[in-house]
Amino acid sequence: MSAVFVERIRSHVGDVGGLPIRRALPSAARRTIGAWCFADHAGPATTAQRMNVGPHPHTGLSTFSWMIEGEILHRDSLGSEQLLRPGQVNLMTAGHGISHSEESQTDRIHLAQLWIALPDAERERTPSFQHFAELPQLDAGGFDGTLLVGEFAGQRSPVPSFTPLLGLDLVASGPADAVLALQPGFEHGVMLLEGEVEVAPAGYNAVETVAPGTLLYVGPGCEALELRCTAASRLLLLGGEPWATPPLLWWNFVGREPAEMAVWAQDWAQDDGGRFGTVAGYVGPRIAVPPVPALRRPG
Repeated sequence: MSAVFVERIRSHVGDVGGLPIRRALPSAARRTIGAWCFADHAGPATTAQRMNVGPHPHTGLSTFSWMIEGEILHRDSLGSEQLLRPGQVNLMTAGHGISHSEESQTDRIHLAQLWIALPDAERERTPSFQHFAELPQLDAGGFDGTLLVGEFAGQRSPVPSFTPLLGLDLVASGPADAVLALQPGFEHGVMLLEGEVEVAPAGYNAVETVAPGTLLYVGPGCEALELRCTAASRLLLLGGEPWATPPLLWWNFVGREPAEMAVWAQDWAQDDGGRFGTVAGYVGPRIAVPPVPALRRPG
């Protein structure tokens, strides 16, 4: 029997603001990888109608946008207006509450949009927005790496986090074979964006082939991961310390109790500029809150 637990998670196919997406987290099989609680792979796609996501609210999380191709204009209720270009990260920490809009400025778009659940001590913090135009670069066995968040191979990303996390973008233009040392206390996810990669976790008695639309979960206790590809490929390696109890996710909110969700939904529906503020400069309607379903406290 393998000492390390490995699980294949199939992404859900959907659409966000006119852009096709694959959603790996949350899923019925797994809600989180560390504090990573939401993982969308948007594109790569060339669309006749550009992505346009009207103002909508968030609580209790940080949104993490990693741009690969194209440009997106971010506006939020703090007054931030930031163009996100390839190789850059936007980090918006909602905390108590924030609202924002996103509009693509190019026909071609490729990005990863991720959410990071805030721990109890930080989830009501004052909202903030940060833009990171430069991130650490590294080489790993033929893969060119960008360290998105956390520490890896002696380098540290400038992107802050409130819980121990790893986010690493790895891209190969041709055949590559890398062995990556991992923090064994973390759980990890290999999320393919392009191509096909063979994944061989240390302590696991098989090799898994992963393509876009599949996230490979690797449980705690894994000390190294071998990645092999024979052609151009791209992936994200996500990791973090396992959460004792996954947070509650509904719509654009991350919380702990169902009653919180109802209060936040009502706050947004009132449209009074209170908890979530107002996004200036966006032309178009806000996104309406859907009916709150019967929710259960995670456990």
